[in-house]
Amino acid sequence: MSALTFQALRSLADGRFHSGEDIARSLNRSRATLSEALKRVPDLGIDLFSVPGKGYRLAQPIEFLDAAAIGRRLAAIEPPIALEIVDEIDSTSTRLLALAAGGAPSGTCLAAEWQSGGRGRRGRTWVSTLGGSLTFSMLWRFERGAGHLAGLSLAVGEAVARALVRCGVDRVQVKWPNDVVVDFRKLAGILVETSGESQGPSVAVIGVGVNYRLGERALERIDQAVTDVAQCAPAVPTRTQLLGEILAVLAESLARFEARGFSASRDAWRALHAYQGRRVRVFPAHEAAYDAEVVDVAPDGALVVSTADGRTASLASADISLRTR
Repeated sequence: MSALTFQALRSLADGRFHSGEDIARSLNRSRATLSEALKRVPDLGIDLFSVPGKGYRLAQPIEFLDAAAIGRRLAAIEPPIALEIVDEIDSTSTRLLALAAGGAPSGTCLAAEWQSGGRGRRGRTWVSTLGGSLTFSMLWRFERGAGHLAGLSLAVGEAVARALVRCGVDRVQVKWPNDVVVDFRKLAGILVETSGESQGPSVAVIGVGVNYRLGERALERIDQAVTDVAQCAPAVPTRTQLLGEILAVLAESLARFEARGFSASRDAWRALHAYQGRRVRVFPAHEAAYDAEVVDVAPDGALVVSTADGRTASLASADISLRTR
């Protein structure tokens, strides 16, 4: 995607008609060059109308992230968060992993208006659209070894859920091991990638994707039950407000995790657990699926379930789905 495409979209962000000639002139480009740049807009998951005599108009207004406003929200956070916002990237986590290898400090954060190759668990793709998603990754360094970071994805999920509640989103809960849900529909997903020495230090790159306002193009590409902030908040917060609050709460949660591990968030996570006491279908990574009942979450973040034959199992890695009967 060209820089001109995003420049033009900022001119169109209010959702009103704008003359192509006026946009081209304001950007010091030819009308033909502008027209060519706007041909890629559908790839961003949004609709653009072109009407002779009236110009261009987006189907829905777009709010671009306001770095200055987010900076003011994070001004008092310690350790400081160094936030960079880019228009386009393949994956914020992939880029941040490279920065981590180069020695980037704890608190380095990268947010993208649009991700072309966002990643989820087990090789899945995270679908995002310009203005309809919130996608970012944060780098955090720990003195402990990577083996001591068990339960980190759960602690992050609880922090994201708490921030969403603060921003007015209703009925927010968590799903083990790394989802935030509303009415059992996925609202946000988390991918944590860790590396480091067995005795420390270690580093985590925490990727977060939030469904903000999903359109038909995005829904056609998603193969699970999802929802978005716009459907779940009586007064919809801005993307800027949402990112600032999530980063502030997440930094606070990570500092507590560094000191106390998952135990610092365990009770709060359990209080939000949508699947507690529910019958579920368990899909282990390398075993046959089976039915079970969710009992608890262990101090190390493992999911404790009771199987049909009365045995108790502790799941470190698996997928679960709700059994309706």
